[in-house]
Order: sequence, then structure tokens, then C-alpha cells
Amino acid sequence: MAVSKRNVRGLEHIGTRSGRAHATSLLYKAYMRIAALELEKLRRAQERDSASLRMKIVEERVREIEAEKAALLQSLTKVHPGSQTSAPGPAPGFTHPRSAASFKFRY
Repeated sequence: MAVSKRNVRGLEHIGTRSGRAHATSLLYKAYMRIAALELEKLRRAQERDSASLRMKIVEERVREIEAEKAALLQSLTKVHPGSQTSAPGPAPGFTHPRSAASFKFRY
């Protein structure tokens, strides 16, 4: 009795239809990608508009701060005509007592 020689095939030999897309399915994929890009474009436009609005609000507040600062400095010069109108701050050469030593944690 002769032993029949069989070609043993494994899982890697199973044929699949993946990668064999029809032209119509490629069209659907392209249209889906276009739709996703349009949605992303819309989101980015909304982000841009929101950021622009926030910048306008910040710029407006900076202008208000500058106007209030100018008004306060002007009122100070009216009350004390000989005073210096520069911005307040530490005196030249002033060092904070803690700045000389390093910060230490106490446990």
C-alpha cells in the first residue's frame, strides 16, 4: 500500500478577500475622508474664532488697566505735585532677606 503524499496546508494558506476592494468602496472611502476633513476644518475654524474672541477680550482688559493706571498716576501728581511718578517697586540695591539664603524645608 502506497502512502499518499498530501500537501499539508496551514492557516497562512487560507485565502482572504482583504485588500481586494472594489472601485465603489474606494469611492466611499474617499468621500468619507473628505467628510472627516470638512468636519475637522469646521472645528478648527471654531477654535480660531474662539481664540480670536479671547484675544480681543484680553486686549480690551489690558487697555482698561493702562487707562486706570494712567488715571491713578495723574491723580497722584495732582495730590503730590513734587512726587516721582515712576512705578512703585523695591529701592535700587535692595535684596530680600530670604534671597541670600536658600529655601529649606523643615520636617
